[in-house]
Amino acid sequence: MIGKLKGTIDEIGDDYVLVDVHGVCYVAHCSARTLSRIGSVGEACILFIETYVREDQLKLFGFMNALEREWFNLLQSVQGVGAKVALAVLSTLTPGELANAIALQDKTSISRANGVGPKVAVRIVTELKNKAPAFAGEASANIGLKQELGEGVASAPVADAVSALTNLGYSRDQAANAVAAAMKTAGEGADSAKLIRLGLKELSR
Repeated sequence: MIGKLKGTIDEIGDDYVLVDVHGVCYVAHCSARTLSRIGSVGEACILFIETYVREDQLKLFGFMNALEREWFNLLQSVQGVGAKVALAVLSTLTPGELANAIALQDKTSISRANGVGPKVAVRIVTELKNKAPAFAGEASANIGLKQELGEGVASAPVADAVSALTNLGYSRDQAANAVAAAMKTAGEGADSAKLIRLGLKELSR
């Protein structure tokens, strides 16, 4: 089982990278996001690897970090999501953005990925909503609030403030982050008007 590759980039294709490890070249299939960040031919690289062994093939999938690899496997636990669709989702959203989208039940963001239709997007946000916090990475700080918003159980002032900021053109994720920051300043009992005012201040920074 291959867990990680450390070598030199020999070739970059549309959906793969060829990594030269002491003269042996490995083909690792990657998301578009990973391929855009990995570097150029001749440069050193490190890839976290998920190895697929089938009766008729052995295939390697490469990721920039362990969290991205974990999401790749987690996504495939959802019915209708295979390796190709999982890579498409990770090409569109970072692990943190994906965790936020699932917490907020934001099916639209997930359905932007190639091959992800409305039904699959619904299954992803539904089946993974309780698992997302553990894989939120840099998005961990406000994931609890976003889950409350996604499930419709957030307090009225918080929900109203997020809705108001969204109506002004901010994404639901941006609005939720701004309101979370506003709550730290204003305190738990702040009304929606104060949260909106402080939220706008956060967004203008």
